[in-house]
Amino acid sequence: MYLEYYGLKENPFNVTSDPDFLYLSHTHKEALDHLTYGIEQRKGFIEVTGEIGAGKTTLCRALLKRLDDGTKTSLVFNSNLPEKQLLEAVLEDFGIVPERRSKVSFLRQLDDFLLEELSKNNNVVLIIDEAQNLRSSALETIRMLSNFETDKEKLLQIILVGQPQLREKLNSPSLVQLRQRVSVRFHLRALEREELRGYIYHRLSVAGSRGKVDLSPGALDLIFSYSGGIPRIINLICDKALLMGFVKDTHQLGHEIIEKSIEEHEGQYSLAVI
Repeated sequence: MYLEYYGLKENPFNVTSDPDFLYLSHTHKEALDHLTYGIEQRKGFIEVTGEIGAGKTTLCRALLKRLDDGTKTSLVFNSNLPEKQLLEAVLEDFGIVPERRSKVSFLRQLDDFLLEELSKNNNVVLIIDEAQNLRSSALETIRMLSNFETDKEKLLQIILVGQPQLREKLNSPSLVQLRQRVSVRFHLRALEREELRGYIYHRLSVAGSRGKVDLSPGALDLIFSYSGGIPRIINLICDKALLMGFVKDTHQLGHEIIEKSIEEHEGQYSLAVI
């Protein structure tokens, strides 16, 4: 509705995980560095955690875009799958056609695939999003995948991405063998206050803005105070603020507009009464 008014080519504050909009804050850059290191050095298990809306999925999609053609990847979103269906999904993601629907067959085919990729000097990466939802049996199967290795290196790099509950789950006594195999860990923090302005204007710029949107320092302070630096909440408030600015015919988004956008987000306010 407001794109033409602000001279935008697309919505800058969608809550979808679009890697083109990734803003490399200090914590996001550090997370990418940890992931890249873990993959390139074939460290096996890598754990990335973060609060809801911190940008974990966007980070994973950005990572996939940065990997070269010599790195084969599988990104699993449905972590609620039973272990056999999870393995089948991984195989299909790698382009492997399952010969038989049995766990033994799946593991054998995956092993063959990994050895073939190693012979081509390729690396193979499995990313499981929302990993805190994995069943104990599925986690045990994933632990078994780390057994695919040579005398010198891991054939499969496994990245477990999830909310902080993932750390709690991996700390359970029944998963001690898996926890001991995690060699790279990183917790994705929220944006700092000084990064907020850069984040917002970065997204506006990617969406085609040419300086037609201006947020006052007070507006930025209020956004940070309400969002706690969580990107998803920042997006929701900024999207409502742009719509409110359009309705009020202003490109200046001040404290009052942000305050009313927060109220509308909380269900306390209606744009119809402006």
